Amino acid sequence: MCGGNAIFGDDIQELRKMIDARDFVSGRGSRSSADVVTPYVDEVASQIKLDRRLRICADAGNGTGGVVAHRIYEKLNLDVTELFFEMDGNFPNHHPDPTVQENIKQLTATMQSGNFDMGIAYDGDSDRVGATDETGNLIFGDMLLLICGREILARKPGSTFIGEVKCSQVLYDELNKLGGHAIMYKTGHSLIKAEMKRVHAELAGEMSGHMFFADRYYGFDDAIYAGFRLMEIVARSGKPMSAQLDGLPKMVSTPEIRVDMPDEVKFDVVKKVTGYFRAKKADVIDIDGARVKFAHGWGLLRASNTQPALVMRFEAETQQQLDDYRAEFKDAMTHARK
Repeated sequence: MCGGNAIFGDDIQELRKMIDARDFVSGRGSRSSADVVTPYVDEVASQIKLDRRLRICADAGNGTGGVVAHRIYEKLNLDVTELFFEMDGNFPNHHPDPTVQENIKQLTATMQSGNFDMGIAYDGDSDRVGATDETGNLIFGDMLLLICGREILARKPGSTFIGEVKCSQVLYDELNKLGGHAIMYKTGHSLIKAEMKRVHAELAGEMSGHMFFADRYYGFDDAIYAGFRLMEIVARSGKPMSAQLDGLPKMVSTPEIRVDMPDEVKFDVVKKVTGYFRAKKADVIDIDGARVKFAHGWGLLRASNTQPALVMRFEAETQQQLDDYRAEFKDAMTHARK
């Protein structure tokens, strides 16, 4: 951070140059210690109002979230079954990514053996939230964003929201239909936070479970807080988590699909695939990779910001259409590698 903003892109490279040149400022300073957890617990607990006592199953994945969330659960008198709340950087039970089905198997099994209103899971450093319905079915981050966006629009008509290029078209269509202003933007939490400030968005989010609340909060991605906002909605509705998605179009979609690709090649492949679809007069959104709109869905190819990989996702009205769109992208990538 520098002031109230995250450092990314060219600014990170400038910082590296200063470090390499040992261009340091010298002077006098001080050091102090403080308990940051207690003020946080008090702040979040004071914000959240639950209209009924919920029964929750929560999986902290042996990350940092469990020991903090536990204190808020107690303050709010929630009935919580806690899984893997002890911090352990070896992550002995599963990888702490709550958006991958394989990593929530224990959460799902526990929920199916009891009577719960919803499930919550945190990633290792507690900035990404995962959630399941009352049967343990995983709900992707874009649908969590839609659930929260609809609640905000009921209080703040005309609000602006930001999703990233991997998010469902249903998210954008539904929020716009309700009178909101839904913006599709680049993937990356630093990029999204900067854009939120620029357009004064109330909420932003990613498929990966990053959720940024400016509404009632401070505009950064906080999995613990996001989980409680979802609990508020479920408690107030008097209906289970699955009912929060009632009335939405039923689409078939893939999770994020990663394809290993060297850093020196991946951007060129995306550029060539973009050109391939443009030559076919396809409707291409190129703010971050190539998101191609088809008659009954869409497909995406983008270069990962952090790994030597390409990222893909597809959505369609039927499985056959989804398979067809994946095949079209496969042909485009084959053409790009020639």
